[in-house]
Amino acid sequence: MKGLAVLLVASLAWFSGLLAFADRIVRSTPAATPVPADGIVALTGGSAVRLKAATDLLEAGEGKRLLVSGVDRRVTRHELWVLTGAAKPLFDCCVDLGFEAANTLGNARETADWVHAMGYRRIILVTADYHTPRAVLDLKGALGGVHIEAYPVPTPDLDARHWEETNRGAERMAAEYTKYLITLGRDGVLDLGGRLESPRAGQGDAR
Repeated sequence: MKGLAVLLVASLAWFSGLLAFADRIVRSTPAATPVPADGIVALTGGSAVRLKAATDLLEAGEGKRLLVSGVDRRVTRHELWVLTGAAKPLFDCCVDLGFEAANTLGNARETADWVHAMGYRRIILVTADYHTPRAVLDLKGALGGVHIEAYPVPTPDLDARHWEETNRGAERMAAEYTKYLITLGRDGVLDLGGRLESPRAGQGDAR
């Protein structure tokens, strides 16, 4: 009975967290005029909506350059340009493509390499609204003190306002929330490990 009670409490806590997570996404809206940054980063996904949003920001002068992270190696630069609808001269001069990332952690590493190579200290992160919380966590871990301004974009991949109305929407939201919890847990463990190692490092220096 005790095990069943614990399972029930854990399930209720998870579901309550899911509702709060979904509400957070619905309430998240990008700033109409974001504070200009050094660079803009767009994470690729199932639709071109976020790419269009990122290139619109670039055209508006909100960043000097744009990195599109996680581009499928089968997609050509010309095909990507057509998807964005951006001005060709601007796309040719100021859009960088990253082909290495296969997941959000990969996006974070690819972005970190680009940001450090450029010497940027402030970026605008453009990704799907439901993906933004986890993406921000991963990028913060990789970028250290670089300021990240999130620019969440509503996407056809998952209608965050009506996620519970379809099985697909519920599955996608639940999966994203679970991945977010895993990321939080991983970062918590890494942070704890770092704190435990610090005194040892100090003791080693003293010897």
